[in-house]
Amino acid sequence: MQGWIENPKGLQKFLTGLCPSVTGSVPEFKVFKTIKLGIPGLKTADDFRKSLKDNGFKVGDWANDILGKPAFTVATEETELDLVVVSGSELGFKKGATREQIYARAKERGLDLCPAEVGPQLRLQYTDQPNGEWLVIAMEPIRYSDGNLELFSVGHDDDGLWLDSDCGGSGSVWGASSRWVFARSRKYQK
Repeated sequence: MQGWIENPKGLQKFLTGLCPSVTGSVPEFKVFKTIKLGIPGLKTADDFRKSLKDNGFKVGDWANDILGKPAFTVATEETELDLVVVSGSELGFKKGATREQIYARAKERGLDLCPAEVGPQLRLQYTDQPNGEWLVIAMEPIRYSDGNLELFSVGHDDDGLWLDSDCGGSGSVWGASSRWVFARSRKYQK
């Protein structure tokens, strides 16, 4: 306990959950949705484009572009992935943060980046998304044709359900209310 007295800021971080506990436990994040990856019939960008269109989803131009890039890969076997939604504020960034800061804090809290496939799969599997909700997929950015880095996002507005993209460039500051989708390892579930 002597260390906490000498480092009151460390104690404050510990008490607010911004650093791992001494016992090594990971803060609990509720699973938002479990999705399937590597689904038979959805192995290429064109497979996803057709499925999204056939199911009435909208696809933004930039999302369509990064869907066709070599960095977009699909799981070779069908598997399930648990997803967590967390805001920058819930990660301790009350005034916003860069993508890199958000990713680093999420990793400290036991969360992982999503494979890029999560973007279109979540869009296909999250048909009851509330109007007004937009979620950014925490993934390695994919370079768009104009050179910018992009991240998939899924949203619902008055025009319908979307697979879209957001700027994934380095240094852009995201608001504290931005909501991110991270993967959660099943080893952290009770």
